[in-house]
Amino acid sequence: MKKIKVLLVDDEFLALNLLEDFVKKIPDLEMLNRVKSPIQAVSILEQGEVDLLFLDIQMPTLSGTNLLKTLKQKPVTIFTTAYAEYAVDAFALDAVDYLLKPFSFERFLQAVNKAKTQIFAQQKEVAAASSSKEKFLTIKSDHKLIKVFLKDILFIEGLREYVRIVTATEKIVTLERLKNLEEQLASENFLRVHKSYLINISKVKSVEGNRLQITTHQIPISREKKEMVTKRIF
Repeated sequence: MKKIKVLLVDDEFLALNLLEDFVKKIPDLEMLNRVKSPIQAVSILEQGEVDLLFLDIQMPTLSGTNLLKTLKQKPVTIFTTAYAEYAVDAFALDAVDYLLKPFSFERFLQAVNKAKTQIFAQQKEVAAASSSKEKFLTIKSDHKLIKVFLKDILFIEGLREYVRIVTATEKIVTLERLKNLEEQLASENFLRVHKSYLINISKVKSVEGNRLQITTHQIPISREKKEMVTKRIF
């Protein structure tokens, strides 16, 4: 599981040291940085890498609450302060918790668990939104643009300056190099198995000798790619 990246912001060294010690006790947490300056904190937060922010409220130059108000994208935040009267302001900014100094490790852990629940819920929402957006290629063929969803492609065959994109229902020929499509689909579930063939790994039914089967199609496998192909598919 990916670790939760933490930023600590407090103008007191002792407070930062205590927070860092507590963070190191929790395997799920990874301390990205610790800073005394709220201005420096803003610069770090704008990079968008922080998952969980521990933020002191009473600081010179810029208070923790005002710091949070400046951010367009706010990480999950736990406020830390010696002043109980700031609690209302903290929760008005949707802080997941509020630690009143001095606090124990048990109280710190309780706050972290609440933060983790919120972070994991956000990550699930992002993953669901991403998966709902089906990826596709926009292909020019016969003077028209065609949207071809990646999940529908069985394989792509190279024909010198052209390629033939084969799905279960159609074959689309377009002026394109196979190598260009290979590079375009490098991060997807596609694999170059032969100088003339790029396949959708999820569509492979079986492999026998130097050929693989996709529905009723027999696709050749280059001798030098055979071992790599077998490992990727199975």
